[in-house]
Amino acid sequence: MRKILRIESLFKEFSGLKVLSGITMDVCEGERRAIIGPNGAGKTTLFNIITGFYKPSKGKIRFLDSDITGSSVHRIARMGISRSFQIINVFPRMTVYENVRNAIVSKHNHRLNWGRLLDRDRSTTQESERILDILSLGDVRDVLATELSYGRQRHLELALTVVRDPVLIMLDEPTAGLNSDETRNAIQLIKQATEGKTLILVEHDMDVVFNISDRITVLNNGEVLATGTPHEIRQNEEVKKAYLGRKERGPASR
Repeated sequence: MRKILRIESLFKEFSGLKVLSGITMDVCEGERRAIIGPNGAGKTTLFNIITGFYKPSKGKIRFLDSDITGSSVHRIARMGISRSFQIINVFPRMTVYENVRNAIVSKHNHRLNWGRLLDRDRSTTQESERILDILSLGDVRDVLATELSYGRQRHLELALTVVRDPVLIMLDEPTAGLNSDETRNAIQLIKQATEGKTLILVEHDMDVVFNISDRITVLNNGEVLATGTPHEIRQNEEVKKAYLGRKERGPASR
């Protein structure tokens, strides 16, 4: 299977504080990879480096056949990497439909033309409706994003992440703040929306991780502790000691 993302000996320091220490990781086309680990392990820092928000101190990142190490956020997005954030990132004063439609227009690099009504653009409308249907947002298509429940805002952000038809989808804590019912719903929506795509997921909820992932990479103290299938990670004694055991003991142990 083709490797579409290769991370080679990646280091990151902030004012002398070493956050990542030699991360090496490959992600294959069509794979759903989770990145887990205790708070401070370096998960979000790694996400931010891959997507261009941080530049690495040392190491290389290759996406498809290109070296993207230190590339800008916009170049990386144009190449086909799309991400969500821990904090919801939608246009609150636009309706759900307008949020999705505008993302599609941006994907196709349409220029605003007042002589052309976007709502009558058949292909844009059809694609918008398709995305709303996939993410179960059709019933709130005309609701302002700011008026949605927190869970539905999360669904909308997922829609905006996948609408660009990216090669690689990166989701950062997509179920953060959701209740148990919303989380179960989110698992199914993520599976459906990312079918046939390559996915990297940072997530603390182990039910989400083990339900979605093909492979899991565990970070600890800025290093790769283990990589394997969900079954292999569940059985790994070092992972249990460093992370999974803490999760099982509950919030007080975090």
